[in-house]
Formats: sequence, structure tokens, C-alpha cells
Amino acid sequence: MLQTSTETVQEKKELYKYQIGDLDKIFERLDKHQTDYNLLYQLPTGGGKTVIFSEIVRRYVESLDKKVVVLTHRIELCKQTSKMLDGFGVRNKIINSKIKDLPDQDDYDCFVAMVETLKNRLEDGKLEIDNVGLVIIDEAHYNSFRKLFGSFQGCFILGVTATPLSSNAKLPMKNVYDELIVGNTIQSLIEHGFLAKANMHSYNVGLRSLKIGANGDYTIKSSDELYSNLEMLDKLKFSYEEHAKGKKTLIFNNGIKTSLQVYKVFAQAGYPIKHLDNSFGSQERKEILDWFKHTPDAILTSVSLLTTGFDEPTVEAIILNRATKSLTLYFQMIGRGSRVLPHKKTFEVIDLGNNAARFGYWDEPVNWQLVFKSPDFYLESIRSDDEIENNFRYELPVETKRRFNKSLNLSFDVEEVYKDVIAKGLKTKTVLDLSIEQHAKNCVESADSAFEAKQLAKELREEILYRIQRYTYCLANCTKNYKDWLEEDYRMKLNTTITKLFAQKPTH
Repeated sequence: MLQTSTETVQEKKELYKYQIGDLDKIFERLDKHQTDYNLLYQLPTGGGKTVIFSEIVRRYVESLDKKVVVLTHRIELCKQTSKMLDGFGVRNKIINSKIKDLPDQDDYDCFVAMVETLKNRLEDGKLEIDNVGLVIIDEAHYNSFRKLFGSFQGCFILGVTATPLSSNAKLPMKNVYDELIVGNTIQSLIEHGFLAKANMHSYNVGLRSLKIGANGDYTIKSSDELYSNLEMLDKLKFSYEEHAKGKKTLIFNNGIKTSLQVYKVFAQAGYPIKHLDNSFGSQERKEILDWFKHTPDAILTSVSLLTTGFDEPTVEAIILNRATKSLTLYFQMIGRGSRVLPHKKTFEVIDLGNNAARFGYWDEPVNWQLVFKSPDFYLESIRSDDEIENNFRYELPVETKRRFNKSLNLSFDVEEVYKDVIAKGLKTKTVLDLSIEQHAKNCVESADSAFEAKQLAKELREEILYRIQRYTYCLANCTKNYKDWLEEDYRMKLNTTITKLFAQKPTH
């Protein structure tokens, strides 16, 4: 019988009650199926997966005369895992690119390796690991681990992940793992003080220009085109200043071009910011992360990094300056801010990719068993960009509303006006004519000159785009060229109407 006593756990390292409960469930399966069984374990980011599987390794090697292999997908995770295993008193060795054979393998009970490195070592026939009984796969949703399963036939395989949804929809995890054990929910971990609560702030973003790549997510090229334009950079800066100014902030981008533009905008505004991407060397990366750690109001804008293998508890704000179709990435990005500290019980999340509308709020319950057993059904249930954008309800920013404080009526329901226009037998273009008239009136009411009124009109750009989007949705099947023409025509008519109304405005 494998060792499962609570006293033993606490002698080595104190584990929380929920972690001990999950350990007991896992060891029940290990006792029952010691060979040829693949078990998947889900626990949210920040819940302590590495602590749990390190204790599993410790118990396993103490109870059985067999070795353990831990597989990861990044070298940083190898180092972190090895350090954690050291803390549990487990003799372990990292198999990196420098290791060609293992003449000293009898000195170790556990081996930690990147999947590609171990695959190469095993294939060249120079490296063999004897007497392996347990294989643990960290971040198990990555399908690259499948290629090593054949090398460990007869072993008990334990996959751990925060999101039991395969990174490749064509290779579902239910085809690899026999069973899923679900750990505590994010909400429960928040309520018991193990994770910080996320204050979510979402801004509607039109994503119809984005393209989907072969990996099922938005392409870097189309993301760069959208997120590096002036309008989106302004929205990013505004959202930061509204919800995260003065807080230690991580900004996640999909492309290097975007991240460099973000760096430029914030640096010019005098904010302490640095850019980081995967082209940086290890020393430069270390220096930037040290700066980020020790600068209270630091901003770090990054690409393709820091979603895994990065733990900085002092992060107070996360900005998703990108859209993603990946549920795993969504949870990973937000999870970087969820570490709790004595003075930190909440953190800010700014969503500039309609991600919360797509997947739900970060702390909302997810039926992980359904995701595991019926991934196709789950993926089909995720809201499309068209559905999300068709339900947008645009709100003028608070600061813009203040500039129109002399206007009594700022609301305009395009759909309702459209229905009324159709019912009266008028031309559909009347909808935009009425909208232009209202916008012009608002600008004139809040300005002291025609020039000032036209400057105010420029601040309505997003609302104008929104109204045109709603109008063309009512028409259905409008081309992009037609929408672009409508926008240009709207602006011209708005300026003309402002001039006309201002000439009629009584002077005092």
C-alpha cells in the first residue's frame, strides 16, 4: 500500500486541506491501477500543482522501488520543478541538452526533462532510464507529450493541468487519459484566501479584421495590424489610466510589433515600462524581470512569454491587449496576477479582446468534466466574435460624457430607430441622418465655437463606428468598402451639420 498519511505530508511540507484531499484521490487510483493507467488532474493556476505532484513523487519513491520521470515543455519549468523536488527531499536530476547518458542514474529517484530533449536522447539510443513506474506530465494540455508515451509503456501516467482541454482540437485529451480528477474551483480558492479576486474591466473591441491561423487562434499578423493602430493604443492607455495607473502591470500582446508600439506610447507618456519577447537572451531577460520585481509601479509589455513558468506575486494588474481563442491561454494570462499577499487580496484585469465575453469571467465555474468528455460540444458552445459584437452596447467614456455635460440626450438606439423608420416607409439611410443630427446637436450644445464643436465630434469616433456597425447589421451583408464609405460620409455630414447649427445658434 502506498503511503498516504496526513502526518507524513505535514512533516515534509505543510499542505493545505484541499491539496491533501486531492492527493488522497490520486493515490486511490495509484493503489488500484499501478500500471497502464493514465490519470488527468485539474487544478487552477496558483492552486499548487507543482507542490502536489512533488509530494506524490516523494511518497511514490519512498513506498515503491521505482523511479519517476517528470516532463515539462519549458526549461524554466524544469528548474522550478527540480527546486521544488529538492524541497521535498527527492533526489532528482534535470536531463537537459548537455546530458547524453546517465551513468549515475542510480543516485537519483526522479528525472526532470523537457519533452523534446528527452525524446531526442531516447531516440539516439544512448540514454535509458531504468525501472520507471510513474510519469508526471506538467501542463498536460500540450500534445507534444504524446510522442513519449510509447517509451513508458506499463507506467502509471499522471497529467496535471489547469485546463483539461487539448491544445489540438483533433487530439482530445479523453483519447489519452482514462479519467479526470477535478480539484478546487477558482471561486473556492478565492473565498478561502488562496487566490486574489479579479476585478474585471472589459472594453468592447471590433475583431472582425482578425484572421484565424492553422493553430486555431488569431494570427500574429492580423493582431498586430489591429492592436498597433492609434485607436487601439489610445484605448489601451486610457484603460490603464482608468483602472491600473500606479499598479504593477503585465500587458500581454500577440505580436512583437504591437508590444514595441505599446512600449513607445507608455514610455513617451513618462510611465516606467520595459518590453520583453522570446528573442531576448537569458541575462537580459533576468535583468528585466529583476527590474520588474523591484519597481513598485512597473509596466512590462510582453509577447509569447510569462504565461507559464513565471511567478511574480506583486503583480497588481493584468491587461489582455489581445484576443485569443485559447481557453488555456486566457486562464494562464489572468492567473499571473492571482497570487495573494498580505496586502493584496484583489487585482485588476483589463480585457481588450472580448475574451471574458467569449469564455466567461475568470472565476466563473467551469464544468471541466464536460470539457474533458465532450470537448467538441464545449468548443461549439463558445460565443463567436459575430455573436459577441452583435450584442455590444457602446458606452461613452466617463471623461467624454463630462465634455458633453450640457447635452440632455446622449442616447440613440440604432435598432429601435431603424424599426421606426421602416414602419414609416422612409429610406433606411434616414437612421444615419437622424444620428448625425443628434451628434451635431450634442457638439453644438457643449461648445463655444464651431471649431470647438468639431473637435468634440472627433471624440465620438468610436460611437460613430458603433452606430454604423449596428446600422449595417440591420441591413445585413454589407461590404467593408461600403462601411468605410459610410464612416467617411458620416464625418463629412457631421461637420457640415455642426457648421449649419452653429450659425443658427443664438448669441448672447
